Amino acid sequence: VNVHAIGSVLQTLLSLPEFQNVSTGALVVKEPLNFWGGARVKPKDTKNSEPVYEPATGRVLCDMIPCGEEVDEAIKSAHSAYLKWSKLSGMERARIMLEAARIIRERRDEIARAEVANNGKSITEAQVDIDVAWQCIEYYAGIAPTLSGQHIQLPGGSFAYTRREPLGVCVGIGAWNYPFQIAAWKSAPAMACGNAMVFKPSPMTPVTAVMLAEIYKEAGVPDGLFNVVQGGAETGGLLCHHPMVAKVSFTGSVPTGKKVMEMAAKGVKQVTLELGGKSPLIIFKDCELENAIKGALMANFLTQGEVCCNGTRVFVQREIMPQFLEEVVKRTKAIPVGDPMCEETRMGALISKPHMEKVLGFIKQAKEQGAKVLCGGERFVPSDPKLKDGYFVSPCVLDNCRDDMTCVKEEIFGPVMSVLPFDTEDEVLQRANNTTFGLASGVFTRDIARAHRVAENLQAGTCYINNYNVGPVEVPFGGYKMSGFGRENGQVTTEYYSQLKTVVVEMGDVESLF
Repeated sequence: VNVHAIGSVLQTLLSLPEFQNVSTGALVVKEPLNFWGGARVKPKDTKNSEPVYEPATGRVLCDMIPCGEEVDEAIKSAHSAYLKWSKLSGMERARIMLEAARIIRERRDEIARAEVANNGKSITEAQVDIDVAWQCIEYYAGIAPTLSGQHIQLPGGSFAYTRREPLGVCVGIGAWNYPFQIAAWKSAPAMACGNAMVFKPSPMTPVTAVMLAEIYKEAGVPDGLFNVVQGGAETGGLLCHHPMVAKVSFTGSVPTGKKVMEMAAKGVKQVTLELGGKSPLIIFKDCELENAIKGALMANFLTQGEVCCNGTRVFVQREIMPQFLEEVVKRTKAIPVGDPMCEETRMGALISKPHMEKVLGFIKQAKEQGAKVLCGGERFVPSDPKLKDGYFVSPCVLDNCRDDMTCVKEEIFGPVMSVLPFDTEDEVLQRANNTTFGLASGVFTRDIARAHRVAENLQAGTCYINNYNVGPVEVPFGGYKMSGFGRENGQVTTEYYSQLKTVVVEMGDVESLF
């Protein structure tokens, strides 16, 4: 308990001098990054600590110290907060959530800079991510008071009603590509429905989830309502197996998603999985070409290509292939790569050195299998000396691709666009659906009937028509096939963070067979 007492007098991370006006190469995080009971908590055991790197410079940002037995403390803390929070009305919960959204909006730039230092994406994108986070919390604050059941009339004046009730303690497991945003995406619907959450960020991006925890605390949630435990697979396993956990929501890769589902099954816990993708983007010759080109760039190069719903298989109708490639290559070569803290930068650094090497390996393999690199695909060394060890890769366009190539079948998760020609609608649909993934898809055409027909026939959780990678918080997001199940965002997500109770009321006498 004394740890919490000390913790509560500490200032928030965002108010510490090192977090004010973070610049590239300047941030060193020394504070504990675990949070429960309403305060940051020092880890008990530091022997398994792992270095966390700043992608733009390759230097150590902080140490990630995984939680072991402390996971139990965090979950108990969440449970006691849940007992208080679940008794509040939706309006009371909404008021606190709106305050949290307001604080995030106010501190957007500081949070965004911390996100850039930890993740490597451009500051322009990070600011959008933080905006999406507060909008998500604001959206679910609006939904909290509307949660309701149904009244069902039965014979003789008897009736039944349903109640939408919270699940209890939910676990959120985040990914490293959108660290702050995913923490908001998981916590906002969970809290709106009356649950508490223990959130585990990716071990590569431990820094910003704690800021969200501190902001919720400042907004007035009960201590323990949103907790952060750091760690990798082992910590994740402790969370998934814990008997007091009611639900696990996971964002990450397919193999890890399978393990999460398997662990949760032992306790019959509910699961939401948002996994990988290898999404098709289909561009017909009757498209508005300028928009299709912009769409293809947005579908491949956001966050250095490290986006699960990216449209990395770009199918272009043969007649317009030459114009499409010429323009896409010209614009890809012009993307400013470099210091992610600079407003002008449009592409920052990949998350880690091993990941960068993996992406470069995919490109090398694509060349060996006969793909033609039209531009990029190499390690990029910016002119600024402090960025010489950063994990930069120049954005790459691959031509001469075939459906059976590794670069077309497997998720690269880097700035690599594979372009494939097609002739007919039927053929391209069959090829687009020939994958185990099904997260997103897109189509560019001016033919309204074709647009809706293609959308109907693509096997994916989202289909973008004449745009790509737009994700308003009002709209559900999630996968088909091996890309997972359950949804994030939109009204429907309340169904994944609550359970239905039926109450049957007899107004007459019991009819008995005995």
